[in-house]
Amino acid sequence: MENNKKKEALRAVKFTLFSASAGLIQAGSIFLLETLTALPSWACYLVGLVLSVLWNFTLNRKFTFKSAANVPVAMFKVACYYAVFTPLSTWGVKYLTETAGWSPVFADGLSMLTNLVTEFLYQRFFVFGKSIDTAEAAKKE
Repeated sequence: MENNKKKEALRAVKFTLFSASAGLIQAGSIFLLETLTALPSWACYLVGLVLSVLWNFTLNRKFTFKSAANVPVAMFKVACYYAVFTPLSTWGVKYLTETAGWSPVFADGLSMLTNLVTEFLYQRFFVFGKSIDTAEAAKKE
């Protein structure tokens, strides 16, 4: 039982670190696209978001959840999460900054924290739940 708690805590730490690296990918992509192209801001954001989601999904599937699940099915489930989260978080940040008077830094921070927690739970229990530790690397441990 104690070993299971440590394993889950390590999973949460890995997910958090990979998510932070995905945030850097997203921010860097947006910066480069806005600096080097004439794309509108929303398009730069969307490209950065897609790149960060692909990065995060790939690392977490392989190293955090060690899943041998069907990749297209798992990715579709993640896309469904973002199809709901992206418009809700966009509306939420807009409301908090324009109506409630929050600082954009705090509104974005709340959105990012909400994303981190809800996406971890979604991937842990729905996307990879039954396939955790089924990849060859996990079987060798």
